[in-house]
Amino acid sequence: MKHRINVNRLGRDAAHRWSMLRTMVTQLIRHQRLRTTLPRAKELRRVADQMVTLGKKGDLSARRRATAVIRGDEEVRELFTTLAERYREREGGYTRVLKTFRRKNDAAPMAYIEFVDRPGEFRPARPPSLLPPIARQASG
Repeated sequence: MKHRINVNRLGRDAAHRWSMLRTMVTQLIRHQRLRTTLPRAKELRRVADQMVTLGKKGDLSARRRATAVIRGDEEVRELFTTLAERYREREGGYTRVLKTFRRKNDAAPMAYIEFVDRPGEFRPARPPSLLPPIARQASG
């Protein structure tokens, strides 16, 4: 049974998995889009959304926590300036996972993970709702 197991281990021990996710979130901030396997993209989405939330907070504690994860000062700067400004009105869902074809040699499911509301995205994202969550449920 898989009760209370909230993380996909991706076939790696904890140190290797965390190192891989740190590198991938840095590359995602640098390039705005990555192609990877579907399970990796789903795990990366969690880390990337947490980093954007830290970037939106913008205080010293958030900057230190982001620096502990992201490899590279330029990417940290971009997180706290460009991405924080872009997602100021959005309350979550900063990334999107798009499934693509299976990989040729081992048929692994592949996916693109990208930031929404960026130039050159595959399809435009829905604009963020300005209503509070309770009002959204009542109107929808």
